[in-house]
Amino acid sequence: MKRRTFLQRFGSILTVLGAAETKWLSLGNRYYEALAQPIPRKLALLVGINQYPESPGLLGCLTDVDLQRELLIHRFDFQPSDIISLTNEKATRESIETAFFEHLVKQARPDDVVVFHYSGYGSRLKLEMQETEQNALVPVNGRDDKQENKFVNYLLEETLLLMLRSLATNHVTAVLDTSYYTRSTSLPTGLRIRARPVAGQGILSAEELEFQLQLQQQVATKEPVIVLSATSDPKQMAREELLSGFSAGLFTYALTQYLWEATPATTIQVCLSHVGASVQQLGSTKQQPGLLLDKKNQLSRTLIADILHPFSTSGAEGVVTGTEDDGKTVLLWLGGLPAQVLENYGVNSRLSVVTKEGLNTQLVLRSRTGLTAKAQISSVDGTTAPQVGQLVQEAVRVVPRNINLTVAFDTGLERIERVDATSAFATVAHVSTVVAGEQPADYVFGKQPEAKNKDLAATNSTMVSVSRYGLFSLGGELIPNTVGEATDAVKVAAQRLAPKLQTLLAAKLWRLTENAGSSRLGIKATLEIIGTLTPRALIQRETLRTQSPETSSKKAFNAELAEIPTVSVGSKIQYRVENMSDRPVYLMLLALNSSRTAIALVPWYKGTEPEPSEAKPVLKDMVISPGQTLTIPQTTAGFEWVVQEPTSLSETQLIFSTAPFTQSLSALEAAKHPKAEQQRIQPLISPLEVAQAVLQDLHNASAVKDMNGTASDSYVLDVNHWASLSFIYQVV
Repeated sequence: MKRRTFLQRFGSILTVLGAAETKWLSLGNRYYEALAQPIPRKLALLVGINQYPESPGLLGCLTDVDLQRELLIHRFDFQPSDIISLTNEKATRESIETAFFEHLVKQARPDDVVVFHYSGYGSRLKLEMQETEQNALVPVNGRDDKQENKFVNYLLEETLLLMLRSLATNHVTAVLDTSYYTRSTSLPTGLRIRARPVAGQGILSAEELEFQLQLQQQVATKEPVIVLSATSDPKQMAREELLSGFSAGLFTYALTQYLWEATPATTIQVCLSHVGASVQQLGSTKQQPGLLLDKKNQLSRTLIADILHPFSTSGAEGVVTGTEDDGKTVLLWLGGLPAQVLENYGVNSRLSVVTKEGLNTQLVLRSRTGLTAKAQISSVDGTTAPQVGQLVQEAVRVVPRNINLTVAFDTGLERIERVDATSAFATVAHVSTVVAGEQPADYVFGKQPEAKNKDLAATNSTMVSVSRYGLFSLGGELIPNTVGEATDAVKVAAQRLAPKLQTLLAAKLWRLTENAGSSRLGIKATLEIIGTLTPRALIQRETLRTQSPETSSKKAFNAELAEIPTVSVGSKIQYRVENMSDRPVYLMLLALNSSRTAIALVPWYKGTEPEPSEAKPVLKDMVISPGQTLTIPQTTAGFEWVVQEPTSLSETQLIFSTAPFTQSLSALEAAKHPKAEQQRIQPLISPLEVAQAVLQDLHNASAVKDMNGTASDSYVLDVNHWASLSFIYQVV
């Protein structure tokens, strides 16, 4: 369809709507329209652009489209024929608007479900004769920088919002994995940011401006649509990352992964709270997802089921997508696994097929490439062959014991610097190195910007460089206490990081236990700030698979939206833990505080033999009986957990097991932690040894049999025997 013809047709339908006083869009007439349509349809338009002719390419936008497509089809019952994907050269401005009209506006009826997704560059545009800049999406033919004219073919964010409001249904969700601002200073790592620099003033065609004006005049409904954005602040930057065999937008991956496991009673508010925490763990502390146009947080309390209804009450980690070898090999899509778990998801992990009769078939993972995997049916009599479209839930997680911490070298380092750094890091146990952007990594080794050291350079004219080496997150944020002196050689700087690297590896190991979505232990935990009257709940996490419809619909907790929760220095905090299972559970608390130091709740108890006055403190498991609620650390003996400086990110992992943490307590004992008469939050002297011991305890609690010899080189964890919940907040 030619552009002028499209605009005329789109404008004509808006004119008709306006002439009828937009009765078609009014709530009073939607019931009549719904009667004419026996089954509500689900329509989706997905746009992803990696290859721009005039800009450096992106890597993860097509993956984002695949992530959304698989989620919508297999989790939310969209028909493949009702999903249109426009990628790369097909995603022109004209094609996007034409598909929006033909596929969404023209077909959608009241009570239909509509999803629009965009992954690609965003930018800022200052139109001629206007003082303010506007946010805009950049189609593949957005602008040709080689031409001298100022004409641009962007899709203004305001225009898109008006298009979304023109739909005849209020079950509309848009996902925008893009951003609009670029950083003015150089980045310490080779990050891929989904924003193009502002190209100055631009001229939109007269037809486009007329199109937007028609939308403004004719789209009468002022009801805000649900727009999930990769950033909660316009100046934040949406990032994509190289994960386990693929690249993806951090926001899209975290969002789709959580929705695979979410329950129908989950609100947008709770969803974005989890998604934001996942983005933080993936190394992007300056990016927080948000809900566009929801200034009063009205939309945030909307249930996911109300906008994408209906969908299965059973969450999942993946789906059966096909079979090979006469049904002997089952093909899987594993979009429901957390990113940090997927990277180390070992061969022989088991997943159960969800059927109407329950979980009666288990699949054994044989290989994995990115998000796709091959599995075989476990040799159990009476099992039926899995069918395409059946969901699969995690049953047994296999994690290799020989996991390393991967450090990437900043692309800004000179060749000789990379050579010396490689040599230095080779002497640090359990650490491997790669070049940033070429392989997945956990952290980046690079330099602080030189501009911060101009004064030092002026005092020493013989100094070649005054940049200081340090360790950075994948998002480019400096890890506290990792920068050396300006005079440090690269080898010295790298070797000095050895203790910190062991701590960060320990945290990587305990993050691998995260299983709030798949655990079969009923656990709920809440981070509380202790006030003068009553504690204030800040973050709540619970195991999703054990929720009942009754309990999940009675949530009184309101998660903070958009920005990561904050805790002031000097605040007193505690965790309130509820055991909702029918078995006693044992608890271990591990954390990285804001200085990125490993700490733990060390369970000291004062003994009673032979005489109380002579008894020495001993380490004893923390156990929570079925139905019991416990606050930790227990403050009855006078100890309080006070949040300390510096102001940075802090994360805590609460790990629960059906068996005692025998090996973990032995590791704490061997490290000779300072003794106390009650539970204490103490720095971990040997964090890596403790993290390994915790995984061994979970392995022992699971006691899984018939695992084809994997027990000797892997940890084998049964979802019926452990739960692990993650809490992330910003210390301010």
